[in-house]
This record gives sequence, structure tokens and C-alpha cells, in this order.
Amino acid sequence: MSSLKEKNKNPGSICAVIPFYNEKETLIKILNETSHYVKFIYAVNDGSVDDSYQTERQISNVKFIDHDKNYGKGKALDTGFKAAVSSGYDYIVTLDADLQHNPKYIPNLIEGLKSFDIVIGNRLINLKGMPIQRKLSNKLTSFFLTIKIGQNILDSQCGYRAYSVKVLKEVATEYSGFEAESEILVKASKKGFKIGFVDIPTIYGNEKSKMQPVQAILGFLKVMLNRS
Repeated sequence: MSSLKEKNKNPGSICAVIPFYNEKETLIKILNETSHYVKFIYAVNDGSVDDSYQTERQISNVKFIDHDKNYGKGKALDTGFKAAVSSGYDYIVTLDADLQHNPKYIPNLIEGLKSFDIVIGNRLINLKGMPIQRKLSNKLTSFFLTIKIGQNILDSQCGYRAYSVKVLKEVATEYSGFEAESEILVKASKKGFKIGFVDIPTIYGNEKSKMQPVQAILGFLKVMLNRS
């Protein structure tokens, strides 16, 4: 499954979960653009210290949820998922706040949920601009996840995803860091949920990745070795 053609906007029962940490320069833009494609947005402030984000809080279809400190992306996603599930949304999209994910492809991911339970953006069709260390780590983690769960994982590290709410009602994360995104795939697969991909562009600007390589590798290994 692969398409870059922009589908018609149909926000319906779709919400977005956008975790962020110190994204003052980009947050209001990603919130405004995302709001065209979803009914509601849960913006999870994972202990940001760069500003108060008062301007962004004025957007009518956005709810801010504030963590008292920086716990990690996995914890921020879990907070947003719980809010979205309890509010009764059918589909939940996740995307990063640093403009690496173009919201206009949200309809493509949602379209994919007609055939899959989780749909992930695949950036690896065109690796131009992706830092070499990310290429290598992504290829390796995708390879090992494919073996572990028995489904073809094309881009394990992409946080641009769409979930059917039934997945998030049955799958909860134990890890608080970036490894939580791999954990979700492992647990969802064990429960029989299907994982698909939609090709999306690779977008890299001047943003600095918050992923710490050593910490990320250790977290991924924990997920791979966890038998639960």
C-alpha cells in the first residue's frame, strides 16, 4: 500500500495526538495545519521549558495536557492516547511537532486503516536528506522488528502514524522513551492487529533530534528481549 495522492479532507471522528518538548518555533504551525484534517488535537507538553505556549492554547480545537517534567515521548503518547480513547474517537493520528511530518498526508494514513489497524508513514523510499546514522539505525531496527513480529516493517522509527482506536484500547506501553513506538508494534502484532505503510516524503530541516542514540538502542533492545 503506497500513495502520495492527497485524499479529500474528512475529519469526522479523527483526532491527533502531538507530543512536544521545547518546540516553540514550530508548534503553532503544526497545530494550525493539522487542525484542517482532524476534529480535535491533544497537544501533550512533555515538560517544555522554552516558553509558556499561551498563544497556541487559544486554538479552539486543541487541548493542552501538561506533564510536570520531561518523561519521554512514550509517556507523552500514552497520555494523549488515554485522553483520545476516553473521548470516543475512532481514529487517532500521531505526528511530531517539529514539522518533519506534513499534515496533508493524514487522509492517506486514515485511508490505509480500511485495510490495516495501524498505518505508518514510510520515509525510506527516498533517503535523501536523512542523516546517515538514522538510515542505519532505522534499517536495522526495522529488520529486527520484521523478524520478531512476523510482519513486514518498512520504517520502524517513523512517528507519523494512524491507529484504529481498538488497538489502543488493547495495547498499552510500559516504556516512556522512543522505544515505546516499537513496543506498540510488538504488542499489537501479538494481538493479531495488522500493520501497513504509506509512503511519505522525508523532511529534514535544521531541527535537532531529541533521540539519544545509546539510550534509544538500549530501549529498543529491552523491547526486543521482553517476552511479555
